[in-house]
Amino acid sequence: MNSWNYTSLKSVLVPGSLMLIGITLLLHLSFVSISLASINFYYLAAFGSGLLLSWRFHSTRVFFILLVMVLAERAVSFFGHPAAAPPARMAFAAVSFLLPLNFVVFALLRERGFTTSAVACRLFLIFLQSVFVALECRPDHASGSSLLMSSIRTTKWFEWTSLPQPALLAFGLGFGVLLSRFAVYGKATESGSLWSLLALGIALDSGFTGRTATAYLGTAGLILAAAVVETSYFMAYHDELTKLPGRRAFNELLLALEDRYAIAIVDVDHFKKFNDTYGHETGDQVLRMVAAKLQGVTGGGKAFRCGGEEFAIVFPGVSARDAWEHVDLLRQSIGTSSFRVRGQLDRRKVPRPGERREGARVRKISVQAGDEVSVTVSIGVAEPSTRNRKVDQVIVAADEALYRAKAGGRNRVELDGMVGKQLRLSKGQGG
Repeated sequence: MNSWNYTSLKSVLVPGSLMLIGITLLLHLSFVSISLASINFYYLAAFGSGLLLSWRFHSTRVFFILLVMVLAERAVSFFGHPAAAPPARMAFAAVSFLLPLNFVVFALLRERGFTTSAVACRLFLIFLQSVFVALECRPDHASGSSLLMSSIRTTKWFEWTSLPQPALLAFGLGFGVLLSRFAVYGKATESGSLWSLLALGIALDSGFTGRTATAYLGTAGLILAAAVVETSYFMAYHDELTKLPGRRAFNELLLALEDRYAIAIVDVDHFKKFNDTYGHETGDQVLRMVAAKLQGVTGGGKAFRCGGEEFAIVFPGVSARDAWEHVDLLRQSIGTSSFRVRGQLDRRKVPRPGERREGARVRKISVQAGDEVSVTVSIGVAEPSTRNRKVDQVIVAADEALYRAKAGGRNRVELDGMVGKQLRLSKGQGG
């Protein structure tokens, strides 16, 4: 589970909360007047772009949530304002109850892209809901009592909203599930769904028809469209296994560096041997653990995964000598940490029941599930100098310092050039 640090807080608030606050200010500021035609265009543009982006980036979850919201808006518009007649009130109650449940269902369904089976399954769910709403809104049925409009608690407690109490329970369930999923996965789709659901609730509370409701509904669609873009950006710039920024983000940061900076290259000691001993799944656990430690590096450093078991930390505006203090603390923290092994065999080496692999041998792992293991890292640090003026040269110098750290016994930090020699004489290294 991700810790609720500054990055987590930023990812859950931006950009969804800003969009919701922005439309609220625009609607309620007296000196700004937005025409109904502009709001209708905003609604169509938001949902059109959201449907197009989610289709292009194979996000069935966002696509079908947007589709359900459009169909719900059409259903309420067809029956009229909720206060108009019993069928309209029943349509509003059914839509208010079903919409947050759709957020939950589509969040829990596995993302499989726009395959025939995935699309058919989701369309069938939408069809069943359409039939349910149509049956609930029959004139002979809508005039009677319904669980969707019943009061579970004293009505005075809910005078602040026009939503029926069963719908409020459904919204509470939706917020709980989405918030839990964001705490576990930390993805933009989860935070976007949270803010979109809140905007949808405000739109429903406004009657789901008219100027204000349409503006909030359009914002709900726009937040989901932005979540698709955020998710695609994260996939392009972050490593999938460790969730650290990847090589592309590293290269872009290098272009923006000023004259004073330090670069540290981090490598997991004996990682190949570790993989051979414990298996690739345990090796992945090691990389995730090391990445989590690197993410918390002090001194303003920013960590990246450059490939395999190699990581990089960039310290803008920091000298190599100052960076040494922070990376050495990091080295010690990793060396004293341990984790429990989850599996006993590498799944990629284990044949399925009844399957024979010619020339392949199932490797038995000496470690048992639940055993504690630990690793160490070696680090090389360099900064710009008269000999290494360009960024590429600084990276090569940091690599060379890393090789010296490994040759010197591993689990140590080496600095490039004269600074490293002076530091070794004054402080020495932990082994």
